[in-house]
Amino acid sequence: MKHWWLLIILVLLAGLFFAFDFQRFLSLEMLKNSRDELQQAFQAQPLQVIGLYAAAYIVITSLSLPGATLMTLAGGAVFGLWVGIAAALISASIGATVAFWTARYLFRDAVHHRFGGHMTAINAGIERDGAFYLFTLRLVPVFPFFVINLLMGLTAMRTATFFWVSLLGMLAGTAVYVNAGTQLGTLTSLSGILSPSLIGSFVLLAAFPWLARLGLERVRESRVRGHWPRSSRPRRFDRNLVVIGAGAAGLVTSYIAASTRAKVTLIEGYKMGGDCLNFGCVPSKSLIRSAGFLRQARHAKDLGIASATVDYNFGDVMARVHRIIRTVEPHDSVERYTELGVEVIHGNARITSPWTVEVNGRTITTCAIVIATGAAPAIPPIPGLEQVSYYTSDTIWSLTERPERLVVLGGGPVGCELAQAFARLDCQVTQVAKTCLMEREDADAVALIEAALRADGVRVLTQTEAIRCERASGQQCLMVRYQDGTEEALPFDAMLCAVGRTARTKGFGLEELGIPISPKRTIETDAWLQTLYPNIYACGDVAGPYQFTHVAAHQGWYAAVNALFGAVKRFKVDYSVIPWTTFTSPEVARVGLSEDEAKKQGISYEVTRYGLEDLDRAIADEAAHGFVKVLSVPGKDRILGVTIVGDHASDLLAEFVLAMKHGLGLNKILGTIHTYPTWSEANKYAAGEWRRAHVPHRLLDWVEKYHAWRRG
Repeated sequence: MKHWWLLIILVLLAGLFFAFDFQRFLSLEMLKNSRDELQQAFQAQPLQVIGLYAAAYIVITSLSLPGATLMTLAGGAVFGLWVGIAAALISASIGATVAFWTARYLFRDAVHHRFGGHMTAINAGIERDGAFYLFTLRLVPVFPFFVINLLMGLTAMRTATFFWVSLLGMLAGTAVYVNAGTQLGTLTSLSGILSPSLIGSFVLLAAFPWLARLGLERVRESRVRGHWPRSSRPRRFDRNLVVIGAGAAGLVTSYIAASTRAKVTLIEGYKMGGDCLNFGCVPSKSLIRSAGFLRQARHAKDLGIASATVDYNFGDVMARVHRIIRTVEPHDSVERYTELGVEVIHGNARITSPWTVEVNGRTITTCAIVIATGAAPAIPPIPGLEQVSYYTSDTIWSLTERPERLVVLGGGPVGCELAQAFARLDCQVTQVAKTCLMEREDADAVALIEAALRADGVRVLTQTEAIRCERASGQQCLMVRYQDGTEEALPFDAMLCAVGRTARTKGFGLEELGIPISPKRTIETDAWLQTLYPNIYACGDVAGPYQFTHVAAHQGWYAAVNALFGAVKRFKVDYSVIPWTTFTSPEVARVGLSEDEAKKQGISYEVTRYGLEDLDRAIADEAAHGFVKVLSVPGKDRILGVTIVGDHASDLLAEFVLAMKHGLGLNKILGTIHTYPTWSEANKYAAGEWRRAHVPHRLLDWVEKYHAWRRG
């Protein structure tokens, strides 16, 4: 209500201004006629006249009323050049700041609520370059200043920045108008003050800070690149492209390059296929499948089977994991990529210049380089960690005997997936999370996963800090501290550290080339995946911002195309629709915004929820738990984000990913035939829930009357 009252007051004030035709006092003719009287009043009472002038100027500017230009002229006509510049400039800046505050108070929350996603990007730009933007706009007179005041108020720009940049930016224009005011007698119209050449000068002046900034960046880059001037660039190259790293990103990059008949060399220092094949996706999903089967056998009564006995050996289960890896290996093998036309070299690559890579004593010259070295498990700095038997997601697959007691350190997707799998394999699992489980997901999804973990026997400790490891008398344990300050020793036979992954940036020559590393320890790249050097690219986990195999492959396409054809056409990486899944039981699959993210970003949304307990196929499969949750634009069927918790969630998500990517709304999903009885019907029913919530009741009232009329 306060917002509405203020808005009403401002509208009334503006209305009175026009109703009583106060604008007649702000004409060039009126100023000429009253100039002598105003000058005499200023000489008699200078402070009072300047005060009244400033007050009038501030009111006009703060209410965005016409007349600011004439007020600036009046400053020169009445006070002279220097006093006029000071009075007009300070008054204009104060009035602009009041208008800035007013727009912020009245409209910013509503605008952010409605256009939160767009405003987040705008605010990021304002935070980075806001002063430059505002200074440029203030210098060029063709932009209406009152519009600038109001629009800047809707952003996250600081008031102090707005004021001093406005003061500085309006100085030149104010001086021109005040100087014109000192020669009031020669003016015939306001439009004659700014000549085309003068406007051009302002434009050049506005461009100067941007050109200076660009120049400084070029100087900084040239200093870094100074060791390799363009004259040192080879006249001929051995290869069109050298790719370092044969994980998902490097393999796709090499495949695309070879398919375009480019000469490409792929260098891998360890295993083809990278983390996903050897340590991540493939082995973990193989283990989850075996563990899931054990769980099904133990719950055979749910399917009407009196009993089902399963004997297994942990070593055999782990042997199956390695068998699955070997089965998939040919897809990523040296032989396959050699047949595709890729030269594959096993060795440790080092970039020795922007155009040369050294491996196994051989120097390869290349037009472009793609760094796709992936990431390695992060090792937490816990005192005493080296004294105990700990594993990472890379080394846990070396187990051949089941650890009776397993501590899983980390509450992320990897920690949750493996904690549940090992618990189903009869390990006593304790999972320790510093904050909460799966902190990127909404609380309703996390609650179901935590309940599932506990049901499988996992002891889940959240808001718990690991403080040290100890080994004594053959016993090893992890000391943890709870929120209330109490401590507990957690004995274990093995500990899995699953606290994230760190980009592999060491040992490839990046330091010598001066390629910047971001605060997140990834290689800094631009929107086209270029590093500091235009012909050196980075993609996959080493570049971020996501650490998913499918995103690494997605980036690999852009890296290859931009590295090979960037001189003709290049493409910004599209991160608009990124899906992911945590393969616990039930699975958690998501694309787009979560509720928490929408709230933090100030994005307005509606929630549509369909519970899988009503899905016929889920009931038949004894898996009727979970939900499909869709975030959409209020009043519209455009999808902002989807979270699915349940069996087959990863498969169900694909339809929503397709819809979001191609701008299809919930009505399109509802109008699509889904086979019965299938899990995919859950998507249609979720769309149906949205449709029922947006039934046009007024139209239905008329339809009801129509039916009554037909019945007579």
